[in-house]
Amino acid sequence: MRLFDWRWLAVSSMTICTMAARAETRPQYGGALRIAMRAVPTSLDPAELDSPSKADLASNAQSDSFATRSLTTLMFDTLVTNLSSSLANTWVNNSMNNHENGQVQPSLAISWQASQGERRWQFRIRPGVTFHDGMPLSAEIAAASLRAANPAWNVSVDGDLVVITRDIADPELLAELALPRNAIARRSPASAPIGTGPFRVVDWQPGKKLALAADENCWRGRPFLDGIEIEMGRSLRDQITALELGKTDLVEVAPEQTHEVLRQGVSPAGRLLASSQPMELLALFFARDAASPEEKLLREALALSIERGSIRSVLLQGAGQPTAAILPNWMSGYEFVFPSDADLPRARHAREQVHAVSAWTLGYDAKDSMARLLAERIALNAKDAGLSLQPTSAATADLRLVRIPLASPDPWIALSSVAVLTGASVKMEGGSVEELYSSESALLALQRVIPLFHLPVSYAASAPLKNWSVRSDGRWSVTDAWLGSGK
Repeated sequence: MRLFDWRWLAVSSMTICTMAARAETRPQYGGALRIAMRAVPTSLDPAELDSPSKADLASNAQSDSFATRSLTTLMFDTLVTNLSSSLANTWVNNSMNNHENGQVQPSLAISWQASQGERRWQFRIRPGVTFHDGMPLSAEIAAASLRAANPAWNVSVDGDLVVITRDIADPELLAELALPRNAIARRSPASAPIGTGPFRVVDWQPGKKLALAADENCWRGRPFLDGIEIEMGRSLRDQITALELGKTDLVEVAPEQTHEVLRQGVSPAGRLLASSQPMELLALFFARDAASPEEKLLREALALSIERGSIRSVLLQGAGQPTAAILPNWMSGYEFVFPSDADLPRARHAREQVHAVSAWTLGYDAKDSMARLLAERIALNAKDAGLSLQPTSAATADLRLVRIPLASPDPWIALSSVAVLTGASVKMEGGSVEELYSSESALLALQRVIPLFHLPVSYAASAPLKNWSVRSDGRWSVTDAWLGSGK
């Protein structure tokens, strides 16, 4: 009898464990997700989510970041979505990569049609969608939202159609409409912009805190989470500490810190640490055009002197990809054509052709400790070639070490966003790979930008957070996430 009791107890225990394991993998409603981020956005309006300007680079401002783009997708929807920026994860723990076909899918627009050689586009608005305050979505509101984000666009309404007319063919329009900055918002002078996304705003303290609640009537269905709480202005070190102490659930991780995060056991198993495709360009950016052929030679010497490989191994701890191109290879397919290896003899030869060499100041973000180390290492490389670089945290400098979040996984849009920073009049109309290569080569030939590395965007999460993901474009996605046991 006693033996039977023990066997019964063992079977019961196994059954309970199996049921618990199954319950853990089953989505659960409820709970509030806690997120931390470095950025300090002062507005929730997606139209103000612009790519960095020249002034931003000079002041190290963060008018745009991958985290703020992620926030936008929680509250707002775009007319279309681009699968090239959807769930394409690089899971650090199990080296799993998923790639998609990049097709555009309907969102607030259920269909669209291009005519007049892709100069006139019509989008039919999805019926039955309401904003968080109950106001129905209409073509008029959608058109007004797009005009606010793009004052130069010709946007009109024809019944339930939004019509966008361009002066020239615009084959990249669909990819542009999928950008978070083109999300549809209803604006009024008396309140913050209102969206149609899965979460609505319940508390907004600009630059400090944002609290969201699940929208019970969302056209996409109610999310599993009851709410999301976002703390802003938190350093990367503070974020990791908060994750270790169980005070937050999703944090940003610097690419060079991913190995350390794993070593310390923050993410010992499972998909708790994830990275996007390389979406951030780390580069040297000159404040002005080269004033003479001699200065062009000096810029060439600087580009040839930088030992990207050793910088990646030592300072970046193996993260990112050394590059001499603006676009990462996963976007263009031809990044390897631009050699990134240092060539000190060629660098010295270019330097020796210039008799008088002035010292340059190299600006960096004083709040970024890695930026200071990178600037100092680049200055040492330049010294080996006979150049003089003086690292400084001052707002004005001859050139700056900058981090540029690429605007889109669409290569033409990404390249255009960098071209805007240089003030270049390079052809950016979309087209073949050959035309893309020609446009990028022309932009690099201006010598305003010296690309150094393409970096992924990385995040770490607590164990209870399930079904979260990182998109190929650097945004995290928690729309379908849920919190497991203990939360």
